[in-house]
Amino acid sequence: MLTCDRTMAASRLPPATLSLKQFLQRTQVLGIYRNMLKTIRQVPDERDRKYLRDWARDEFKRNRQATDQDAIRMMITQATNHLKELQTSLSLAGN
Repeated sequence: MLTCDRTMAASRLPPATLSLKQFLQRTQVLGIYRNMLKTIRQVPDERDRKYLRDWARDEFKRNRQATDQDAIRMMITQATNHLKELQTSLSLAGN
């Protein structure tokens, strides 16, 4: 009976339930996105801020449906590098 209960409990999960690895990646991506938007707020020029904010939103939205783990890892690395470059540029500019 115990095996039957476990099977029934597992079948109650929605089909789109994330694995632990997927959940951790999603958390990492959302953290990068938040940090990107916070860093963009420090850009002094309003037009540059808007351009960067729109660019970041479009990039993250465009890749939202990605499922290939290798591609997702690559995108995380690229986003992290973009964030570091922006932070470095802002610190060199004195912001």
